[in-house]
Amino acid sequence: MKKVFSGGNITSGDNLSFWFESAKNPIAFEKLSNDIETDILVVGGGIAGLTSAYCLAKEGRKVVLVEDGFIGSGETGRTTAHLTCALDDRYFELEKTFDQSTSKLAAQSHTAAIEWIANTVKLHHIDCHFKRVDGYLFLHPSDTKETLEKEYEATKRAGLSTEMLSAVPGIEAEDGKWGIKFPNQAQFHILLYLKGLADAFIQLGGKIYTQTKAENITKEGATANGFAVKANHIVVATNTPVNDWVTMHTKQWPYRTYVIAAKVLKGKLPYALWWDTGDHESKWVAQPYHYVRLAEYDDQYDVLIAGGEDHRTGQADDEDIKEEDRYTRLIEWTKKRFPGMEDIAYKWSGQVMEPIDSMAYIGKNPGNDNTYIITGDSGNGMTHGTLGGMIITDIIMERDNPWIDIYSPSRITLKTTSDYLQEAGNMVAQYGDWLSKADIKNVDDLKPGEGGIMSSGFKKIAVYCDEENNLHTCSAVCPHLGAILQWNADEKTFDCPIHGSRFTKEGKVINGPATSDLKKVVV
Repeated sequence: MKKVFSGGNITSGDNLSFWFESAKNPIAFEKLSNDIETDILVVGGGIAGLTSAYCLAKEGRKVVLVEDGFIGSGETGRTTAHLTCALDDRYFELEKTFDQSTSKLAAQSHTAAIEWIANTVKLHHIDCHFKRVDGYLFLHPSDTKETLEKEYEATKRAGLSTEMLSAVPGIEAEDGKWGIKFPNQAQFHILLYLKGLADAFIQLGGKIYTQTKAENITKEGATANGFAVKANHIVVATNTPVNDWVTMHTKQWPYRTYVIAAKVLKGKLPYALWWDTGDHESKWVAQPYHYVRLAEYDDQYDVLIAGGEDHRTGQADDEDIKEEDRYTRLIEWTKKRFPGMEDIAYKWSGQVMEPIDSMAYIGKNPGNDNTYIITGDSGNGMTHGTLGGMIITDIIMERDNPWIDIYSPSRITLKTTSDYLQEAGNMVAQYGDWLSKADIKNVDDLKPGEGGIMSSGFKKIAVYCDEENNLHTCSAVCPHLGAILQWNADEKTFDCPIHGSRFTKEGKVINGPATSDLKKVVV
């Protein structure tokens, strides 16, 4: 698999997604090199940050966006780019957790986000392979038809134009099984879309600085690349907040998800979105599911993009299935249902933040009047990120918006207590890694390209041996809240099993909530 890019800032992992490879060049701008002042500072160059920046600039506000990598180089560039109002969690569950009114508002908001993207693509003539497609929800083998029946009725109450089907189009292994059709969904090439949106933002007078790391975020602004950025409003759109040590991280949990992209002859499959209802026998609260779509590849082939096999970040071994082995399971699942797939062209993984009550957190950061967050995408990052820009713009512009309350980061949801206790118990249990055996006993055990955790007295050390046989050794303690990191042999990163902070093989932070690199140690 050819790698077009190199360098730690291109993306948050060793595997490059299809989007990066096919986009050819990173979306890069100049680095910040002096102190600046602005009305609004946006931290994060994914879909949430860039949509926020664009919407606010369109209102005539002075906006600066800073991104520590390149545009889309975080989790946005590792998505599968489904645009759908079929949510990760069922609508009938939303009715139980909240009420029917909230479920209806959720459906309206995601439908509006798709429409907003469609209109923006048309307005700015963005060539990003945007297509309107149908989506199909079908049963996981562990699930029953009752789930689909309840979901179908709930989607109708939410105002969606769904249809119950007796078979699922396009999937051979699911012939004769029931499914729900969600018409008029959409898909696109996420990095081509971000490139068009960034260009439109610049034309509105916005300013983007890439390879510019924001730190010390306060109500006055932040420091970025060591320079002061003063602002009246600060929007933190970094997948998980990096300006909050505890509050939001007790409301959501990080999951790792895996993706393959296989060649399939053009015309073999319809352009569509497919999702199963999730593994009801899984040990994970999120009940991982599979999700599939097509994307344009070349004159002869499309690529079939399939994802799933999720687990809590840093905890793959709890199921005795290593990160790198998840692809094998995903290929087997996909091949059974889409036997026309050919060579595997790409594989990668991404990180999903699962909110405890299924709804994203969009709005004012708890305790702050001028700082805003967008997080908790729950597998619907493209629409949640777009909603983030729409909602936060209305908050800053002091306009009414019917979705502000349902996505408020300050909300408390009492009906999710059992799930919360299970996830919180999982989090506390990870501190037991301080007492557990290390992955490796001696650095000499490592071959080039391998890493692991080693004990040295009372210390836990993250060790990586590069291709030139040089050792890189850092503290294996996450600087966020002190958990012991785990080695991810697939993406070649050190991952935190509690809140999902992630670090490169050399110890550089690439995912929050941690904001600092790992401390170097001498072995």
